[in-house]
Amino acid sequence: MAAGLALVGAGADTRTEADTRTEADTRTEGDARAEGDARADEARAIEGLIGAGDFREALSRCARAYAMPLGRLCMAFTGSQAESEELVQETLLAAFDAFPQYRAEGSVRAWLFGIARRLCGRHTELRARREARLRLVHDTRPRPDASELALERERAERARAALARLKPSEREAVVLRFEAGLSFKEVAIACGIDEAAARKRVSRALARLRADLGEE
Repeated sequence: MAAGLALVGAGADTRTEADTRTEADTRTEGDARAEGDARADEARAIEGLIGAGDFREALSRCARAYAMPLGRLCMAFTGSQAESEELVQETLLAAFDAFPQYRAEGSVRAWLFGIARRLCGRHTELRARREARLRLVHDTRPRPDASELALERERAERARAALARLKPSEREAVVLRFEAGLSFKEVAIACGIDEAAARKRVSRALARLRADLGEE
């Protein structure tokens, strides 16, 4: 009898755990749908404000909705927290100036990331030129001590170096896709290309990154 009760109890516990997992999965899917709906509602609200000419409120809502993902994108391009913060501000200011020309030919998010992509590209190019000129005069940068570098930092540096070796167009596409979390359609809008070309750029970039990092 005791053994039978134990088996019944075990079965009851198993069903309860399964039910709990199912309920948790259902809640997770529901939360994801709700979050997606909220983002879509926010985007429509911003588009409405731009269309109505309420640019200040549109800018404020863009900052609240997109400042953090824009910051991650800029950080991926520059590797500098300070520079990424400045570039986010520049992106939002550039968007404010461009609101009168906004035609809603894609998502607001993709449009903003397109602005950020161009600003980051220009910024990194200018920084590279400046650093190259400084090296011609005198290179005073300290050499990193490999024994003191943490493993995670070393991996991040290797990944960043591999990313820097990509073609600019491929680097932009893969960063927009995976760091900014844009869909291929949004990547296409941000880069000014069609969706098929965006997919090809991302695919080529991933293949080269894997090959590059695998060789080290």
